[in-house]
Amino acid sequence: MRFEDRLPIDVPTTEHTTSRVLYLLLAVTTALGAAHHIDHIIRGNHVGWPITHHVNPFTYSLAIYPIVALGLYLTLTDRAGDGYWAGVFTLSAFMLAYFHISPWAVEPPQDVILPYATPAVGYLAFVILLALIAAASLSAVYAILLVYRKRKTQPTRP
Repeated sequence: MRFEDRLPIDVPTTEHTTSRVLYLLLAVTTALGAAHHIDHIIRGNHVGWPITHHVNPFTYSLAIYPIVALGLYLTLTDRAGDGYWAGVFTLSAFMLAYFHISPWAVEPPQDVILPYATPAVGYLAFVILLALIAAASLSAVYAILLVYRKRKTQPTRP
């Protein structure tokens, strides 16, 4: 028996199903986000409250963890769905790209790479950041497609 045969593709909730792929993307994106936050703390730049006394974008970015926890609760209790995750992933991907790799970046690539004594470690931190942006972007596209597909298959109201 194949591994895929033992796992249902969808996780049932009260009235709809949320794709297991979406949960997997959420787990991967959250893990990469945590790795990036830990990287901030290790390299010691662009770090804010609660590590230092300053409030900055790092501080606000920590709000993603309660947003994810709330979203999981709301999804599992059928109060939120793919649209919620489409919004969270889209906003996350946009903010990550804006703050790290856009022409207006507050924390450009050199701020991620150069603080490390070993260049390989700095580049690894940057690869994790790029993977986080890619995962958030892919997750956003996937969640938007789920919303679109579900709306397309729902009967129209008279």
